[in-house]
Amino acid sequence: MSAPDDEPLHEARLWRDNGWTAQVIKNEDDEGWAVAMYKAGESEPALVGPWTMGRDKKNPKPLDVNAFNTLVKTASEVIRRHEQQLHAQLNKALYVARDGQWTKVSLEIVPAEDDPYAWLRAHDAAGEQLAQVKVAANFRLSQSAAEQWVDAGFERPAGRD
Repeated sequence: MSAPDDEPLHEARLWRDNGWTAQVIKNEDDEGWAVAMYKAGESEPALVGPWTMGRDKKNPKPLDVNAFNTLVKTASEVIRRHEQQLHAQLNKALYVARDGQWTKVSLEIVPAEDDPYAWLRAHDAAGEQLAQVKVAANFRLSQSAAEQWVDAGFERPAGRD
């Protein structure tokens, strides 16, 4: 049996379908209206934006299927960009050339709430893992740090844990 929040709902100011909810709300900053888009299971909106006034210039324009689908597409894109940005903040990769061979050195930060840490890894050109060490989450992966790690035979960087 579905929970009530899973049931499609199509009202003038509240539209719920396919895992998304659009809610038209009074804009607290001015006299207009706004729409908030929530992904199912999330307490914070993925997107809040201005909403069009109706013909009477007092009430909001009612939601409809086309507006809802556009809002879902826009909110999904906002979430996708946020995930890409977070991934870029938590993952970095550099390449080191030694003796005609390329080594990919990567850092993956694990943002654990109590004790964040990171994995420093090395892979050869075929993708085979050569080394992996746990380092502090604030480890700075630079080209020189990657080269030093490769040159030291992948020994755990000193003072980095």
